[in-house]
Formats: sequence, C-alpha cells, structure tokens
Amino acid sequence: MKKIHIFLSLALALSLTACYDLDKLPEGQLSTADPFNSVGEIRNYLDQFYETGVRAQDFATGGNSGIAGYDSHSDNMSGSSASTRLDGQTALSNASALNNYTHIRNVNFLICNIDNCKEKGNPLYNQYVGEAYYFRAWYYYSMFVNYGPLTWINKPLDPNLEEMQLPRDSRTVITDSILADLDKAIFYLTAKNNSASMRIHKDVARALKSEVALFEATWEKYHKAKNDKFYDPTVTDQKIKDYLTQAANAAKEVMDRGVWAIYSTGNELDDYRVMFQTADLSDNKEILWFKKYDGDQIGNNVTRYLNKGGGACGVTASLVDDYLTIDGRPFLGQEKTEAQKVFGNELLPTVRDPRLSQTVCIPGQILRPDDDAYVVPPLNGGSYFQNTTGFSLLKHVQIDYTGNLDAEFKGSTPAIQFRYADILLNYAEALAELDGAANAALIIAALQPLRDRVGMPAVDFDREYNQDPDYPFNGLDKYIQAVRRERRVEKACEGRRLEDILRWAAAEELIVGKWAKGALFIGSNLENHEQYKQGENPLIYDQATGNNLYLSGQPGDALRYIIPCNPDGHPNGLGFDVNRDYLLPIQQRMLSLTGNLWVQNPGW
Repeated sequence: MKKIHIFLSLALALSLTACYDLDKLPEGQLSTADPFNSVGEIRNYLDQFYETGVRAQDFATGGNSGIAGYDSHSDNMSGSSASTRLDGQTALSNASALNNYTHIRNVNFLICNIDNCKEKGNPLYNQYVGEAYYFRAWYYYSMFVNYGPLTWINKPLDPNLEEMQLPRDSRTVITDSILADLDKAIFYLTAKNNSASMRIHKDVARALKSEVALFEATWEKYHKAKNDKFYDPTVTDQKIKDYLTQAANAAKEVMDRGVWAIYSTGNELDDYRVMFQTADLSDNKEILWFKKYDGDQIGNNVTRYLNKGGGACGVTASLVDDYLTIDGRPFLGQEKTEAQKVFGNELLPTVRDPRLSQTVCIPGQILRPDDDAYVVPPLNGGSYFQNTTGFSLLKHVQIDYTGNLDAEFKGSTPAIQFRYADILLNYAEALAELDGAANAALIIAALQPLRDRVGMPAVDFDREYNQDPDYPFNGLDKYIQAVRRERRVEKACEGRRLEDILRWAAAEELIVGKWAKGALFIGSNLENHEQYKQGENPLIYDQATGNNLYLSGQPGDALRYIIPCNPDGHPNGLGFDVNRDYLLPIQQRMLSLTGNLWVQNPGW
C-alpha cells in the first residue's frame, strides 16, 4: 500500500520551513506502511502518549515545574522571583508553539487507520480504541486551558495550503468535541478496580470528563459575570447548567461503582502525606491512575530539591491561612496572630486541619533519614537549599527514601494523575454551582471521607463561612466558598491551583496588586534564631545594611512578614492584566499560516 502522505496538522506547520518531508509517518513503532494490523502494534504506538499525555512529576529550583512545583504559578507557592504569568510579564515574542497538535495528528493517524487491525475480536482492541480517544481529548484540553478557542481537527490533513487555512472554533465547539471524545473513550475502555496496569480505564475517562465539564461551566459562568472578553457570548445559562450536570453525573458514575475509596489506615496525622510519597500506588484504592518512577532509569528531582526544607521556593501564608481550625472554624484575628509568634504553632495538627502539617513542615519533622529533624526554615540556605517564605513544603517528599538523595533524577515520588478525591471534589463543586442550598446534604456527604481521613468535623456551611473583610471570597455564596476552600486544601501543591484561578475569573481577587507573603518574622521567635546568625550565609534583614530577606511593612513595625520576591520590582503588587493574561498569546507564525483566520487572543 502506498505510504500515506501526512500533514502534522494545523499547528505543526509552525515548526516547518518551506521544505518538509511529506513522506514522514507519525511517531511510534510501525512495522509496515499499512499500519495497525495487530493489537500489539497498536499498543506499541499508543505507548508514546503515556509519556506526553500525562502530568509529569518533576521539580526545578523555584518550584516552577511538575506536579509538586507548578503551584508556584499561583497564590499557593512562591519562588524568589514572581511567576511571569502572574506578574503580567509574559512576552508576545516568547509565545510557544502549540505542540500538542503534533500529538493530536499522531492520534488522528491511529484513529483513522485503526480499522486495519485484523484482531478486532481481541478484547484489547476496544481498550486501545478508547485510549486513542482519551488522549486526543487530553491534548486538546491541555491546550484549551491556556489558549482558549482552537481548531478541532479529527483527521490528518492533506499538505496543501487551503486545508491548512482553518479558523478557530468556538469554546463551545471545542468543549463539546472533547466531551464527545471522552464519551467514546468511556464506551470503549475497560472497567478497572485498581491502577495496577497504569493504563487508562473507564473511570479515568470519567474523571477527565468531569474535570473538563466543570472547567468550562465555571469559566463561562464567572467570565460572563465579569463581562470580559474571554467567554463565549453564545453560551446560555442552560448550557452552563448542562456542563455542570455532566460534571456531576460523570463523577457520580465513578462514585456509584463503589470500588474506589479515600486512602486511610486510621492514622489521621500521616495517611494523607504518605500517599504522595509512595512510589508504587498500584494497590491504593484512592488512585485511579498514576505514573510510576523507579528512581533509577526513570526518576525525578522532587525529594532532591525539597528534602532539606528548601527548593528555592516556599508555601505562602495565603494557603496556610485557608486551613480551618481543628474544630472547623476559619483561623482569624488574634488567635492567628498569637499562634504565628512561635514558629510552627499555627501549623500544629492540634490547632489546625491536620492536612496542613502533612503539607508544610513543622518543627521536629524528619525530612531525610540521614539528617536531624527540621527546626526552622532554611531562609539562609544556599542555592536550592533555601526556603523563600518560611513555610517548607513537606507534601511529595519521600522522607524515608533509601535511594540517592542528592543525585539528579533519582527520586521516585509518584505522579498521581487522578485520585478519588478529585471525583468527590468535582461532584461537590458541580452540585454547589447548580444549587448549593438544595444539594447541601449531598455536598456534605461527598466531602465527608476527606474530613474523616484527617479527623476533621463534617462540613458546616455556616460555621465555616469566612466573612472576614480581608478574605478574597468573603462575599461568595457559602456553599461555593466551602467547596472552593476544600478543593484548595485537599489539592494543595498538586499543580492545579492556576486552573482554578483562571476558570473562576478570580485573578482580581487573588493575584492582581498582591505580593506573595510568608511566615511572621519580626515579632516571632524566628527573628533571633541562632541558625540565622551562623554558618556561611548568615541572615541579614536590616534593609539599611544590605538586606537579603524582604519583609512586609517598615522598620520599627511590631509585626513583619517574609516576602519572597523583591518588592522594589513590584511597587503595586503583581501585574496580572485581567484584560489579557487569562489566556496565553498565539504565535504570529500561526496567524500568518492560517491566512489570519486565527485571530490573536484578547489584549495581545
């Protein structure tokens, strides 16, 4: 059979010069020019997507990448430099190519040729068809979050200019197309009761469907409410309700199977943390799908960067302050200030939701088996050993790891893709958005397992309602406020917070004009701690004598908090542009190659 001429799809054109290889077949192990004759060949081809179609677990200095570090692009974590996106410093000239279209083209090649398979009676055939539809949905969704409207392409295109010149489809068309692909994936995929295969199954597709529908429903609702340039003006309230219903129903289908559960051994002070450091989660009933690292041939840097309390990043006070007290109240006022005066007191599980002390280090915590217990944050640490906020990230650190603790890419912190907690949180939020008052009992029941794991009281919407004038969501519906806080706490530092800020159109409340802030320094016992006066890098915090620790307020103030970023560079706080930065810019080459049928995103 003649080798098929393939175009890499619309966005691949961005990487091509005037000459490109029309005879190039898509990536993957293909034995012939008449591909996909066997299920083995299909599986070999699909394996490439298990490398690129997942959320990776890695870590770079400043915590700016991977599952464990990506929350530095949010109000949950901060490095010593502000996120360029949060600060409105993304440059049009640095716009990235939409490389997911390359992967989409490869998936389309499979979908359009999978009928070549001579083993359709093999039970694995349907499984692999489902995987193909899942990955196409994933690649589109990943671009959609950052770029908005796209061009939906479901087949390899012929390499002629007319075929390349296609306009962007609306947000609604893209969302509906992604959801349709996920419905196909759910139909074809195998049902599983654990994640041992580390391959996609029905409930993974349902989890992504729930996420996509909830993302778009809330994006449309909250951007429409602010009447900005980012929502689809054709979307009706009924359409938003339909997306919310799809989100709730997809989650409920997973819940109703009764095979998944929140991980708990009864150890309220450690079970939550242990899950995120366990290399092999195959038998953990909470984990729907994860990527395993062996710490040898395939490893990551999470523990390497974080196991001394540093990582050149830190958790923010904004996140720490959002955890409820152990009896389920907002942590406010004098109670909070007094606890802050002795480092670690505000983090204690006897005082706060125990998920906090399993996310942020408290004094006495062992971070690595060959070192003493953590005492105070390494604010004066060198290189990636430094902490920037006074709150050191504990979550994801393999505290008893016996591998090479200091070598590059030797850690085995797992990359959890979906867990049952995601299902419960999506379900609760969709119900709150549909009608919180009418669904109150269902929301409480859905979130109960998360509370039970750490010994927290059941959700009480009135008791938990935070109306403090300084709380960003103080005027929000109490049901929605409660589920948003529960999502933030349960999913803290898992790389998902920015997506929430974007879909809630909440940058005005959470980012614009604000500085990241850390622990109390002046006015606490940190100020005179001996660790900061010794060693090769003594800590200096007197601005008049060469400050290397930025603090809120002015010299002489009784209470001054750590600021991780130089405030001189942000005199008015972070510069996120609400008329532009909710979406990233499109490369100029793409606009040209599509004959300007693609238009630039608002504000760029």
